[in-house]
Amino acid sequence: MRPFRIGAGAGYSGDRIDPAQALAERGALDVLVFECLAERTIALAQLRRSHDPRHGYDPLLEERLRAVLPACVRQGVTVISNMGAAHPEAAGAAVLKVARELGLPRLRVAVVTGDDVLPWIAANDVPLMDSPQRVSDFGDRLISANAYLGADALLPALASGADVVITGRVADPALFLAPLMQHFGWRADDWPRLGFGVLVGHLLECAGQVSGGYIADPGHFDVPGLHDLGFPLAEVKPDGSAVITKLDGTGGRVDRLTCTAQLLYEIEDPARYLQPDVVADFSGVQLREVGKDRVEVRGASGTPRPSHLKATLGYRDGFIGEGQISYAGPGAVARGQLALELLQHRIDRLGWRTHEHRAELIGVNAMHGAALGGDRTPYEVRVRLAVRCTSRAQAERVGQEVEALYLNGPAAGGGVTQSVREVIAAASALVPRAAVRPAVQLHEITP
Repeated sequence: MRPFRIGAGAGYSGDRIDPAQALAERGALDVLVFECLAERTIALAQLRRSHDPRHGYDPLLEERLRAVLPACVRQGVTVISNMGAAHPEAAGAAVLKVARELGLPRLRVAVVTGDDVLPWIAANDVPLMDSPQRVSDFGDRLISANAYLGADALLPALASGADVVITGRVADPALFLAPLMQHFGWRADDWPRLGFGVLVGHLLECAGQVSGGYIADPGHFDVPGLHDLGFPLAEVKPDGSAVITKLDGTGGRVDRLTCTAQLLYEIEDPARYLQPDVVADFSGVQLREVGKDRVEVRGASGTPRPSHLKATLGYRDGFIGEGQISYAGPGAVARGQLALELLQHRIDRLGWRTHEHRAELIGVNAMHGAALGGDRTPYEVRVRLAVRCTSRAQAERVGQEVEALYLNGPAAGGGVTQSVREVIAAASALVPRAAVRPAVQLHEITP
């Protein structure tokens, strides 16, 4: 049996599109996966949906599908993505709209739902993970609750012969595990193979990271052709072992270093990586370079899946008001420090001394604080003040105070910017599997 080829088309919502198009056209793929959801993405999508009920899915969904659908349909590549975000049904309709615009004669779209557990969460005052609080403590600030579905929720969609599978919140590796289970016929309790599938998904889920996109450090870890970074693909065998690689002629590098960095990314315990389908064990993983930009991956395993599913809760958590102003030339740092002192007095006068805030000089101490940045004397600095506020009006006042430094602060300030953003925070809770009921809806274009 030839290796099953599965590619990573995106590692986050705003990722590049042209590397995915290259994979669709030249990758000889079986499946192309777009992983586009971060912890708070669905909560932000819920806000967009509240303003326009026709939306709530990934804003780049149509553009991505226009780029890859012609090649994927022509070559029989299945597209799987969590770009449905807070509104998978609307995302499915958008996919059909793109297909019609492209003049595709046929297309089957499967929409996976069931991850939205907000009603259950609201009715069952469960405790939060890593916090003494309970769900009821959020009151009316709670705007979303989405459980991490597993590969089992996607299998019926794949079994339907769908060309495109659209989901909401699904565990990132499950997007890759599901087509492997479908293709190779892995059982849902074949824990070692499921552990292998999760490993493949984990290595691919951040797309360009495993191709060197997050490790470049000139003179230490050089990565060629970052401007044309190639996204990775995996050649997977029936036993779950795989080769991680990328397209010839694309930028980046795939080697033991890049794969090791991604293997350990966001992993707390390599021997117990909790996923909806399996508790994966990466402690015995072996990586071996078998050619240029080719790394063989072996040694994963797994144990029975957890009894509960993790759910991410999104809630409103106030506003952040920010203002920035620049100083340059001799004495720039001293004038920047004076500006910060003036702003601190203004915060105190407004009665915001207890508000969480940051006041810093970008170029001096914004990244690592005074201890590591205090000996720097740059030619130019940028003052930044950010304050967490309870209301939008308070947050707007922050930028106004910075702008007032034009005429009331140190000499020669310029380039003021102001911004206000609502804070959507995330928390986690556990829900029983019985509270989650995945379903699949099919939509088609037929001749």
